[in-house]
Amino acid sequence: MLLTNISQLYQVASEGELYKSGLGMQDASLLEDAYLLVENGTITAMGHMNSLSADAWPQAQRIDCSGRIVMPGFVDSHTHLVFPKTREQEYVYRIQGISYEEIARRGGGILNSAKAAQEIPESQLLEETIGRAEEILKLGTTTVEIKSGYGLTYESELKLLRVANELKKHVPLNIKTTFLGAHAIPTSWKGNRKGYIDLVCDKMLPKIVEEGLADFIDVFCDEGFFTVEETEYILRKGQEYGLPGKIHANELAFSGGVQVGVKCGAYSVDHLERSGDAEIAALQGSDTVPCLLPSVPYFLGIDYGPARDMIAAGLPVALATDYNPGSSPGGSMSFVMSLACTKMKMLPEEALVASTLNGAWALRMSDTVGSLEVGKQADLLITKPLASLARIPYSFSSNLIDRVVIRGKEV
Repeated sequence: MLLTNISQLYQVASEGELYKSGLGMQDASLLEDAYLLVENGTITAMGHMNSLSADAWPQAQRIDCSGRIVMPGFVDSHTHLVFPKTREQEYVYRIQGISYEEIARRGGGILNSAKAAQEIPESQLLEETIGRAEEILKLGTTTVEIKSGYGLTYESELKLLRVANELKKHVPLNIKTTFLGAHAIPTSWKGNRKGYIDLVCDKMLPKIVEEGLADFIDVFCDEGFFTVEETEYILRKGQEYGLPGKIHANELAFSGGVQVGVKCGAYSVDHLERSGDAEIAALQGSDTVPCLLPSVPYFLGIDYGPARDMIAAGLPVALATDYNPGSSPGGSMSFVMSLACTKMKMLPEEALVASTLNGAWALRMSDTVGSLEVGKQADLLITKPLASLARIPYSFSSNLIDRVVIRGKEV
């Protein structure tokens, strides 16, 4: 596959960088009037059109990208794509002024989805998840992380992770999976928190590792969910089984989740709507990625994470959708870019880097995906005719992705 006459080729990285930090995120490695060659699923050459001879690679499928932008496929590093049903009634409750926490106390929220997950047949759950996966593919996501967490029983957590892994056979997405048994304390365990944590660590975790169902372990470290001490215990157990950590942190309160994530060497800490100087200082000098999920504050009506402060502090900010039925029921990374630009004042180039390379780094995949470099996997997007990258966040309700390519094949 030979892409020619590319108006703007956003490589995102061009020197083997695994991530970009701070103001370096403003450089998305733009190459204008360019070509790009893909062979056997890998990028093998690129450069300016004036260096491409007319008879080069005559057997290649040629795609004229005149007036178009080519950029890496989106890397959505935080989703709950496997879930049993939507929760629009809770959306109405919030319109009426009932808080997220109050809905959870009434048996809604995560516990609502958990009850449905326990009842739904695995085959139906897979069918519904395939539909959502095909949706995000069309919107330009080529790599996705999928968490469990809506099971909260031994059988249902395994069910969700098996569906997430089975999905790999049905869609061409690059998929990573995360065990999030510590998403909430189920109602039946309210009087015995330690008992449920022991179930997560001593029964669920060994079986999940035995079956190879998860790449990471996650904990919801926040007010009303899991404490700092419980979070560290669960993450350390995951490490004993070879699962690196990722944390839901500081969505609802200054929970200490960021600090314990850094202490435990978590690959990323996600949400971070409640973050200040102490959290930013904890992240500086660490290998933990701050991942912001701006569609959550948009949907819940809460404060946005301090993206500009994090960038000013030299951090490698990532963006993701948190696609889930309760607080972010959508998987459009273009819309996430728009929210990042409009609500958190990130520049379009910063938002692109955060949605590709830095998202890949949050999954420790940026050696193969997240940028367009020779030797990397050919996961790329070809837009409709666009004058500038800013058009993507500007036209927030439009899907401006024309073609999606994964491993060198159009999907």
